[in-house]
Amino acid sequence: MAAYEVVALRAFADNYIWTIRDGAFAAVVDPGEAQPVLDYLAREKLQLVAILNTHHHADHVGGNAALLAKTKVPVYGPRDERIAEVSVRLADGQRFTLPHFNIEMETLEIPGHTRSHIAFYGDGLLFCGDTLFAAGCGRLFEGTPRQMHDSLTRLTRLPDATRVYCGHEYTLANLKFARAAEPDNRRLAELETRMRALRERGEPTLPSTIAQEKASNPFVRVAEPGVIHSASARAGKKLSDPVSVLAEIRDWKNNF
Repeated sequence: MAAYEVVALRAFADNYIWTIRDGAFAAVVDPGEAQPVLDYLAREKLQLVAILNTHHHADHVGGNAALLAKTKVPVYGPRDERIAEVSVRLADGQRFTLPHFNIEMETLEIPGHTRSHIAFYGDGLLFCGDTLFAAGCGRLFEGTPRQMHDSLTRLTRLPDATRVYCGHEYTLANLKFARAAEPDNRRLAELETRMRALRERGEPTLPSTIAQEKASNPFVRVAEPGVIHSASARAGKKLSDPVSVLAEIRDWKNNF
């Protein structure tokens, strides 16, 4: 059994800063602001050993500089000069060992939300930023529907038991849309009930799993007849390929 745990630190309205910790050390993923991390480290008497960034958006990297001002640690991230603090720039397939925790992480390039977005995968954990959400996917700010489809397909080829740690608490809103996009998917109502109960207790709905996403996420299920039917009805024409279906339902979700 792993000697560490993964803790969600809340930031802004709905961000999560995922914190890998044991009794003495911590590594943080996508610290959009520093104060929640600094408060947690002080309260728990933990030493920061690494920062991981999935993409350049400020709500994922905005706390880097303040954390580094307190403790000089390696910052792992994409090959994107917009994240000035990254000290270890990673390309697809590169591996590294997370300091202290001895977790071997593999870098997966997953563009779509941004052009240089990466994920970190290792020891059954997937830190995927804003590409894959529970029952959703990120907006296409810099990428294309093809890129997003390819990225989601790649992630869903990981083992079903993989725990999915994404960047935001969007699950209930995403499930509402999923039920509109695939109304005949009976698993969605039960999942929504469980997720709502978690939120009512003040708990995160995350992590998800790859198996859960394959069963519930319309952006992953773009080859399913129900999702194709809904996307085609909205487009006013028959859509026959998964990329076109994804593009249509992503536009629909933007305005949902």
